[in-house]
Amino acid sequence: MADLDLRADRRDHLAAWLCAEVEALIPGSAASLRGSLAARTADPYSDIDLCWVVDDERFSAAVSAAARLASRLPAVWAVRMDPGLARSDRRRLVFLRLTGVPLFWRADLDIRARSVAADDSYDDASPAARDTTGWSPAASAIENAVAAIKSGVRGQPEVTSGLLSRGYQRIGLSQPADIALAEQIARLAQACAGLEPGLTSMATEIQEVADTLLAPPPSASAPAASRSPAAYGLSGIVPVDCGLEQAGEGCVELSPP
Repeated sequence: MADLDLRADRRDHLAAWLCAEVEALIPGSAASLRGSLAARTADPYSDIDLCWVVDDERFSAAVSAAARLASRLPAVWAVRMDPGLARSDRRRLVFLRLTGVPLFWRADLDIRARSVAADDSYDDASPAARDTTGWSPAASAIENAVAAIKSGVRGQPEVTSGLLSRGYQRIGLSQPADIALAEQIARLAQACAGLEPGLTSMATEIQEVADTLLAPPPSASAPAASRSPAAYGLSGIVPVDCGLEQAGEGCVELSPP
């Protein structure tokens, strides 16, 4: 069963644990929250954005250590890298897929050398920093499916449509028309799993979450209990339209140097 326990304190504890774990990899480094969690604008579906600052001479060691997180921490089952920074000399963006937590709570780890710690855009537009070697269209597109659930729940139809269109295009398919949103998302996830069987469990969870959160409203004649948020195990959780996490799409497998 998909994990839909989206309590903020649970995510806060997870973020604190991740910070402690990465800091332990490189003595003298510092990991901290960034993005919506740091700004206190997060909603229940926001992911975990972290910034990990290391001394310049330890930057390569930090990237290597991040590559091994999946073997070091049982809670991490996939480690992938943003191809836009895959060859940057002082910055990398690493995506961590975690087990035993809600699908939405991917951890995005921004690794920075101390000399560029305050530069949020370092190497963002540098062609020399980009490298798509090992880039996985399926692993990238399935993240679009997750992001589409978020934007769907947040009431952002244009964002949702764009995410799905790009996701289908990334794996060489056309976005299906005239079917429910949850079904469009599920089909994209299933197609990704068909290309990469290692994504099968994630695709199954995506379908379950999409069916739960994005199912069409019951008819007016349905029993009141079936229309209650508690019927979906979501009592007390209110979707917030805050315009966050519209992308996070591109990723490649990260292997140790």
